[in-house]
Amino acid sequence: MPTLDVDSVRAFVMVADLLSFTRAASALGTTQGAISVKLKRLEDHIGHRLLERTPRLVRLSSQGAAFLEGARDFLDAHDRALAGLIAQPRRFALGISAYVAGPEVPSLLARLHAHDPHLTIEVEFDTSRRLMESFDRGRIDAAIIQRDDDRRDGETLAHERLGWFAGPAFRHCPGQPLRLATLARSCRVRHLTTRALDMAGFEWVEVFHGGGSSAVLAAVSAGLAVAALSYRVAPADAVDIGAKLGLPALPDAEVVLHSSLTDPRSREALRALAAAFREHRAPSRAA
Repeated sequence: MPTLDVDSVRAFVMVADLLSFTRAASALGTTQGAISVKLKRLEDHIGHRLLERTPRLVRLSSQGAAFLEGARDFLDAHDRALAGLIAQPRRFALGISAYVAGPEVPSLLARLHAHDPHLTIEVEFDTSRRLMESFDRGRIDAAIIQRDDDRRDGETLAHERLGWFAGPAFRHCPGQPLRLATLARSCRVRHLTTRALDMAGFEWVEVFHGGGSSAVLAAVSAGLAVAALSYRVAPADAVDIGAKLGLPALPDAEVVLHSSLTDPRSREALRALAAAFREHRAPSRAA
């Protein structure tokens, strides 16, 4: 029976999770070429092709799908065996903008915990501006936010399309102010939204603000207000009514990562989260 190499199996699992050699290499802090060599060595060693690769697509073969669960168990057992000798409890505080956090975030954090059970991530959801204030003051160690026009630092993770979303029950009466729901009055998206409406000559009234992203999404789904949201986080039953009402176009939002982490294992965990965040952005829905 062949003996498995831990690094090669870890590379396989990361590629299987992210369906990308490039993103797997980024998450593991190595090169795409090194990932390919490890995968080739593993496939040759066990005598099965685990991945089907084309220039545009990476997917599991039937043998790879059968091998994946056992590969995860193998890595978990390896990490548990070493944990008592080399692992020390660690923590970092991560801020995620409420306008960035989509439905995939809990599963990504759960996967990250399984990858490194000795790392405790304290997550805070708030507006991008407030999170950057906390980051600059050292209250949080990393932040995933929408870029502020005033600063150009940080690692770009994604560009997200914004739209004017409303639920099926929403009705706008001509001549009446547009009913808006916003996260907070200090929020960049609110500033962008209201400025665009003012410049286009639209009257508006803020009927929901604050209360967190769940309150904004609930107001949209209930048909009580319109909100400027990314296509990725908008409620499934909501539609972009911007064109129908003649509302001004909104610019794309750039999502960036800021980090002050220096611990190598914490930085590795954050790279894995960033790579998974890129992969798990759902494709934009058609307007």
